[in-house]
Amino acid sequence: MATTTQLARWWLAFEPCNIELNKWNVNSTQRRNQRFAQRTGTRLVCHAKGSEAGEEAGGQKKKVLVMGGTGRVGASTLRALAKGGDLHLIVGGRNREKGEALARELGGSVEFSAFNLEDASAVRAAIDGVDLVVHAAGPFQRRVECAVLEAAIDTKTAYIDVCDDQDYSMRAKAYHDRAVAAGIPAITTGGIYPGISNIMAAELVRLNGKAKRIRYSYYTAGSGGAGPTILATSFLLLGEEAIVYVDGKMQKMKAYSARRDVDFGRGIGKKPVYLLNLPEVRSTHEVLKVPSVSARFGTYPQIWNIAMGLVASLVPKDILQDQQKVQGLVQLSDIAVRAVDGFAGEKVSMRVDYEGENGKKAIGIFSHKMLSVSVGMSVAAFVRALLEGATQPGVWFPEEEGGIAESARPKLLERAAEGTLNFVMNKSPWMTDKDPKEIGFGLYWE
Repeated sequence: MATTTQLARWWLAFEPCNIELNKWNVNSTQRRNQRFAQRTGTRLVCHAKGSEAGEEAGGQKKKVLVMGGTGRVGASTLRALAKGGDLHLIVGGRNREKGEALARELGGSVEFSAFNLEDASAVRAAIDGVDLVVHAAGPFQRRVECAVLEAAIDTKTAYIDVCDDQDYSMRAKAYHDRAVAAGIPAITTGGIYPGISNIMAAELVRLNGKAKRIRYSYYTAGSGGAGPTILATSFLLLGEEAIVYVDGKMQKMKAYSARRDVDFGRGIGKKPVYLLNLPEVRSTHEVLKVPSVSARFGTYPQIWNIAMGLVASLVPKDILQDQQKVQGLVQLSDIAVRAVDGFAGEKVSMRVDYEGENGKKAIGIFSHKMLSVSVGMSVAAFVRALLEGATQPGVWFPEEEGGIAESARPKLLERAAEGTLNFVMNKSPWMTDKDPKEIGFGLYWE
């Protein structure tokens, strides 16, 4: 007989799509009533045992190396993975002092490995012998080589990167056949956005049928507690035209233009967002066969949005497309960014809007009070999915069936959504702010 957990997962994966799916709503009230998780103290603990992903036959812990492990994204990922206590974690990076301090903080089976990402032989040596490598050493913009992915394929090591650059993600995809031949699974753009947002879009399409339009909208308060790497990424993106698809045709738009005011729902509210060139636009168009796709981002306070628009308009492109020059802008901005972050906080929210060929509309919303925590939970969810066999050999975008198997998506989203302020999927847009009451037959009353 199926266990309660198995029944809950079956329900998550196969509930008919003609009913509004409250299954995804895991706000603080509903979490207590869900079958697939239980609350212990203030932390949501999944029933799925860590040993499903973290232990090999004989009880030996699987090894996961996080490159860029002393950065904001890498350290957040390590903290999320360390909660399970079932993995041997390696903090990879150049800063020995920070790396060893993080290893001591996490305790257990955590160690530091020092190497320079520009040293190909050192990268290969660091990867050889681990079960999975997470490449979190950005920025990925203007990077012309996929050295970490190459080393992963050569050493037959599973791979995930948190790339948020369209050109780099397509270069990574070019290694697909080599990864298949080596028998290693690899995911590119496996972070929060892109990453979790791609999975949300794929689920909306699966549940509702072929889409004619997908809109990605992202919001982060302040810099989201960003380190210099993430800030550099933002400036580099302002130097690129934003690619969008309209009725199947690619268009290039000015970065940080075409403002839309988007309601991110409970805990966030309505925020302005602007076009950016992000890889999920192209992958959604090509993988999910969606004719019209766009991605927008906004921040708080509004003065930062104005500043971003001015940078995109006034700073010469040759500066915004040069990593070294951008680092100078980052240093100039650092004091102001930290001052604003002190009162702005670091809330993060994603909204994915689906519009079907039949006219049906649905949304997914994912909001968390701390980007610095949520990004790690998101990457860790991809790590565990891959270790559990949800990814086929090859290099995949998250929304591809070979990337994260359809049956594994609910569990991945469940893990990523731990601690969220608001996480709902497949609601009608008018249900953004409230939890409507079901009156029967798939009908709701606000």
